[in-house]
Amino acid sequence: MKSSADVKSNFFVFLLCLSGFLWTNAQEVNCAITVNSDQVDQTNRQIFETLEKSLNDFVNNTSWGNRIYNENERVNARMFITVSEYVPPNFKATIQIQSSRPVFNTNYESPVFNFKDNQFNFRYIEFEPLVYNPNSFDSNLVGVIAYYVYIILGLDADTFSLEGGTEFYQQAQQITTQAQGVGSTGWRQSTTDKKNRFVLVDNLLSNTFREYRIAMYNYHRKGLDILGDNNSTGKQVIAGSMRLFETLIKRRPNAFLIQAFFDAKSEEIANIFSDGPKIDLVSLKETLNNVAPFYSSTWNEINY
Repeated sequence: MKSSADVKSNFFVFLLCLSGFLWTNAQEVNCAITVNSDQVDQTNRQIFETLEKSLNDFVNNTSWGNRIYNENERVNARMFITVSEYVPPNFKATIQIQSSRPVFNTNYESPVFNFKDNQFNFRYIEFEPLVYNPNSFDSNLVGVIAYYVYIILGLDADTFSLEGGTEFYQQAQQITTQAQGVGSTGWRQSTTDKKNRFVLVDNLLSNTFREYRIAMYNYHRKGLDILGDNNSTGKQVIAGSMRLFETLIKRRPNAFLIQAFFDAKSEEIANIFSDGPKIDLVSLKETLNNVAPFYSSTWNEINY
């Protein structure tokens, strides 16, 4: 017969194993969501506070896939929802999404995604549960948020392994397909709107834009992550990533993904090449101005 001490010891081991399991299966994202209602002439702000809390709980407490993430591996992100109109229960808003990933052996968080979606209209009744059902599209609010969570997870995975984010993009594409029949803006293929949710995930999964995903991996995993140990090699790899975009724009000028990349990365790139081991800045600036002329003023600031 086991002694009381043995029973207590075994129970303690069980608790340690259980806590380890819970720790290992932490949710995938660490996302702070802010709802700004300053533009709305509304005396009672409670509805917006409730919405903000519900969205934070929804995103951070939902399991978004089967991959196992340790607590320190959760993807850091922010979403800023700005409400411009509110006629209960309808909201007209925009949403800005930002995400980042840590750089190896540093305390630095590298920006990965920075995008503003101006087509975010939804219905919401205070205290209604927010639940994501992968088999149906029941709410534009839940659908848009879930879509961008999968985009964030996919982009993060692409920075750690080559085309590692495919399964997440496929989930985002499934949401897009389900949303086709609801009539909400931002989900359909359009001849005029080249920067909506349909286009973003379609491009991410298309072989036409494969250089973008190769560049995401090379830039982060083979470039940024080795800068601390080998600054010169890291810079050369990052510069080579920019040349991949030159190949892409020859096939798809003004590609949405290129704009999205440099919206997140322009300042970081300028900082990387403004100190440390020298490389051919003339060639680098020529490449950058070819692929991202909309940031020419930033590239002109790169110097030693």
